[in-house]
Amino acid sequence: MEALGLNLGYILLQIFMFLALFVVMRAWVYKPMLGLLERRRKAIAQGLEDARIAAEARANAEEEANRILTEAQAKAAQTVREAIERAEVAAREVRSNAEAEAGRAREAALVEVEQERNRTLGELRSQVAALAIAAAQKLIGDTLDEQRQRALLEEFFSGVRSGRVTVLENANLDGSGSAEVVSALPLTPGEQDMIKRDILSRLGGGATISFRVDPSILGGLVIRVGDKVIDGSMAGQLQSLRQSLN
Repeated sequence: MEALGLNLGYILLQIFMFLALFVVMRAWVYKPMLGLLERRRKAIAQGLEDARIAAEARANAEEEANRILTEAQAKAAQTVREAIERAEVAAREVRSNAEAEAGRAREAALVEVEQERNRTLGELRSQVAALAIAAAQKLIGDTLDEQRQRALLEEFFSGVRSGRVTVLENANLDGSGSAEVVSALPLTPGEQDMIKRDILSRLGGGATISFRVDPSILGGLVIRVGDKVIDGSMAGQLQSLRQSLN
């Protein structure tokens, strides 16, 4: 070794020092550095895992928020639709009630007007009868007494003579259903009863009879049974006279 210029003791000393340095570096530097790197690796891995969990939680939260928002919008739209439907139903009910009330008021007014009209015409009938009797007394004197004159006037207005409807004396009524009797002035309850009996004896007990006032016929009666019209009115007789003269 000495021939080669090497000092064995120096070499061994260097080897010992290298081994000591290695042991020291391994114990104080390498292992702590490996532990630090491992902790750093674990911290990074934990951070990545936490980031993944946070991202999943955020995605779940966004999805839940979207679901809640969608449900809230659908519920709000349903509530609005229900409110609109309720408002429309309430509006229809209000309109229907208002129209029904207006119809009832209109019908009541028409009935009241008709009643007042008939009452006025009834009063006019007695006045016309009184005037006609007075005029007849001046024209024909004692030829007709007052009772006979009144009977003729009653027959003129009611179309009834001796309990029979004069216009039906030569008429042929058949079938059943409804009949309408039109007079120039309101008929008394007794006259209506006589007319009903006469008509029902011809049509049968199942017929319904209504009465209506129309001053334009002047006097007598117009009786409608289904499509059949029996005109015994003064206006009808005048019209026939005009046609015959023409």
